[in-house]
Amino acid sequence: MINVGKWITNHKNIILLLTLILLVPAVFGYVSTRVNYDVLSYLPKSLETVEGQDIMVDEFGMGAFSMIIVDDMTMKEAAKIEEQVEGINHVKDVLWYDDMLDTNIPVEMLPDNLQEAFFNGDATMMIAFFDDTTSADVTMDAIADIRATVAKNVYASGMSGIVTDIKDLALEEMPIYVMVAAVLSLLVLLITMDSIVAPLIFLCTIGISILFNLGSNIFFGEISYITQALAAVLQLAVTMDYSIFLLESYEANKERFPGENKRAMAHAISNTFKSVSSSSVTTIAGFVALCFMTFKLGMDIGVVMSKGVVIGVLACVTVLPAMILTFDKAIEKTTHKAMIPSLDGISKWIIKHHWIAIILFVIVLFPAAYGNSNYEIYYNLDTSLPKDIPSAEANDKLKKNFDMSTVHMVLLENGLTAKDKNRMLKEMEEVKGVKWVLGLDSLFGPNLPDTLLPSDVKEMLKTDNYELEFICSDYSSATDEANEQIHELDEIVKGYQKGGMVIGEAPLMKDLSDVTNVDLANVNYISIAAIFLIIMLTFKSISIPVILVSVIEFAIACNMAVPYYTNTSLPFVASIVIGTIQLGATVDYAILMTSRYHKERVQNRSKKEAIQIAHETSIKSILTSGFCFFAATFGVAMYSRIDMIGSICTLLSRGAIISMVVVICILPAMLWVFDGIIIRSSLDMRKSKVHQRDRANGNVVVEE
Repeated sequence: MINVGKWITNHKNIILLLTLILLVPAVFGYVSTRVNYDVLSYLPKSLETVEGQDIMVDEFGMGAFSMIIVDDMTMKEAAKIEEQVEGINHVKDVLWYDDMLDTNIPVEMLPDNLQEAFFNGDATMMIAFFDDTTSADVTMDAIADIRATVAKNVYASGMSGIVTDIKDLALEEMPIYVMVAAVLSLLVLLITMDSIVAPLIFLCTIGISILFNLGSNIFFGEISYITQALAAVLQLAVTMDYSIFLLESYEANKERFPGENKRAMAHAISNTFKSVSSSSVTTIAGFVALCFMTFKLGMDIGVVMSKGVVIGVLACVTVLPAMILTFDKAIEKTTHKAMIPSLDGISKWIIKHHWIAIILFVIVLFPAAYGNSNYEIYYNLDTSLPKDIPSAEANDKLKKNFDMSTVHMVLLENGLTAKDKNRMLKEMEEVKGVKWVLGLDSLFGPNLPDTLLPSDVKEMLKTDNYELEFICSDYSSATDEANEQIHELDEIVKGYQKGGMVIGEAPLMKDLSDVTNVDLANVNYISIAAIFLIIMLTFKSISIPVILVSVIEFAIACNMAVPYYTNTSLPFVASIVIGTIQLGATVDYAILMTSRYHKERVQNRSKKEAIQIAHETSIKSILTSGFCFFAATFGVAMYSRIDMIGSICTLLSRGAIISMVVVICILPAMLWVFDGIIIRSSLDMRKSKVHQRDRANGNVVVEE
């Protein structure tokens, strides 16, 4: 690796020029990568609810719908609104009562089911069907056009409206996320480092690697908005350590090779690559674990972030050395006295009073574990959004004016007799929380021949193979009541026709909760097993990975217990990804300290000396890294109005601080208590030394 380092230092101008050239396709790739704003689209394709969505597109030529609430208008004005909505691109049809009866008929004379479905006081409801899926760009454009072209007292509710609002918010906020994370990280670096220029170079290099990562996503076709929002922030937070390590190694090698900066940098590159490559493997393992989720959003986040860490490592040993050598004089001129005093005194106090950490660990362990197992999770996507956005206002109108929260769809294969359909509809109407059921039979009666049905309504609700019906529910999506209702409706439908399906937003949400509950456990097991194996191979020890993973898992439990004791609900995505990200990103703190302890023990240091040296040499790096992670994610958590993103960043920022404190305070105590076991179960220590108990000071010493 020394020869590679020498080549990099001798060709730094070529590296910088090549970097500038590669920025062009990176920017193009970033701009050209489609962003997916619908997390439900990541559900497995094998689910019946997802298959039903595909059948809707193939058979009926529509993949999404929206309830349009028209408030305080005359019948003639409402009919005009219907025409306007039907004229918008990619709106396939609009279902309103005038498709069945003449608008001159007084509302009071309408059948009860039509009155209840389409009217309430001065408000009326229409159902707009779109010719593409919920999160398709053209569907979101259609929603935006509806909002822009129709009257102010017309509201478009439903999942397509929610996805459109997520898109608008994300596009508005994402540039701010990066800016806030960069500024706060820079502030931490300026405080913790003794140079003004070096932190700017760090941010510039990491910014380039982030752009390379986001630009290369074009090969995937699209990425989730959650991935896009978190990628830059997490990559900045996770890979900052690598830059700090390179500069520290470079400064140390400059003292070793006075006046030979290129030689010093070559050695720094070699040292950094060895340390960072092994350290980054644990971080990558945490992200890769997400790829094993059935819910494909995990793979989206896992692949992009793993790729980001690899690109970050490569940039750290190529672009960063070239930039440091280029601006070496500026770095030296702006060097100042360190603002953080020596932490040796604090380190000695922590080691001396290690028993306090053990007591606190035992006291906190059980309430942390209980809270970690019992916090609340929510799946309803509109819960994660502000209450003043258009879709929230529309959903409130739907609830207020029509006392309804969501609409399910029943997809039936043709062939069911009119008698059976009528019986099935009556059974579904009896299910708790069902307000009404609308289909061709309920609208026109079961005895009206197909040839006499209005052609436009028949085209909307029936094809050669399938028939569509709507069920209005009192219950909001992703609630226990809605899930139980869907289960009962599905049993009724399956009782009449095995191929029948209950589909729509709420059934998808139910599947989402079922799938992600399994994923949560699986991903945690996989990430723990992968990182355990990596640490075991790195240290050639059985006990060290047990201690390190246990320490970080304790930190994760403390972090996840906070929502339980503060009565805070978490979005389902946060509960799944936080454990693996916190484990993968912060276990490096523990590895850094344990590596030095391991080295000192192998070199015949006593237990106390080894732990003390390891603590004193790593505490500043852990603090710098932890506070950078905290700064990058805390600012985004405070700013974001999308709770799906804000909650993840809140957990990450708090997790960074908790992991930092736990590693600095509890890990040394664990090493102290289990030192004898570590020596007996670590191959390097057993092969090179024979240990015995020193009764004089209670430490384990090693002798030849």
